[in-house]
Amino acid sequence: MKIDSTTTAAGATNAVGGSPEARNRSSTANPPAGAAAEVHLSELAGQLQSSGEASPFDATRVAEIKQAITDGRFTINADAIADRLIASASELLGSPPPA
Repeated sequence: MKIDSTTTAAGATNAVGGSPEARNRSSTANPPAGAAAEVHLSELAGQLQSSGEASPFDATRVAEIKQAITDGRFTINADAIADRLIASASELLGSPPPA
């Protein structure tokens, strides 16, 4: 797919304006002296960071499920999966799950 038909040789100007080198220099300009970068994290980001201590991954349980699949003993309860998926989506949307 051809995006910019006006670009020809290295150092030539393109449709966006200026040479690629000039664009790169202007996009990485330093902030004025004394300017401080300020970052605000959402409540969810804080929860995700704090939940790093307790890993939700249970290697033993995964091994048990893998063995059950191999042995042909693993059954899938589609109704339970659907109910939990709907409850999770409702929780994310902030609405109560349907009855």
